[in-house]
Amino acid sequence: MLKKFSLAVLVLITLPFVIALLVQKEYSVVTKITIDKPVSEVFTYVKQLKNQDNFSVWAQMDPDMKKSYRGIDGTVGFVSRWESDNEEVGVGEQEIMAIDKGKRIDFELRFYAPFESTDPAFMTTEALGQNQTLVQWGFDGHLDYPMNLMFLFLDFETMIGNDLNQGLVQLKQLLEAE
Repeated sequence: MLKKFSLAVLVLITLPFVIALLVQKEYSVVTKITIDKPVSEVFTYVKQLKNQDNFSVWAQMDPDMKKSYRGIDGTVGFVSRWESDNEEVGVGEQEIMAIDKGKRIDFELRFYAPFESTDPAFMTTEALGQNQTLVQWGFDGHLDYPMNLMFLFLDFETMIGNDLNQGLVQLKQLLEAE
């Protein structure tokens, strides 16, 4: 009896680790919106990381978060750092890694708490007409084994996609109001 019980406990303990071997570790999210402003105006605004405070859902989750900056905003190497006691915000930083003027900004997001992760993100702008711009905001993420088990219980792509989409809606309202 004790042997069967011990075997059952061993199976219950190891089963999640075996399942985690089969679960995805990566996810990718891209959202987009059309803004009725010229691409030059939209790109100039979104390349400034400090401006994300005006439209990013995450930047608005904790009005008391501590922020610090290194470098010149809107240029490669600029770093925006945040620290929050709110676990949904945590501690991390975002750095501009590359800029293709008028077209694309690549970021690196480095999360330090409540978990550690380094993930790429980007924003692109594309002229659809003289006064219309398609903006895309994308994020790639990963969860290392065995944390990737969370993919079975949480839909990261939908959750992050909703936040990015809400941010783009706020960006559109902000820029079109000017």
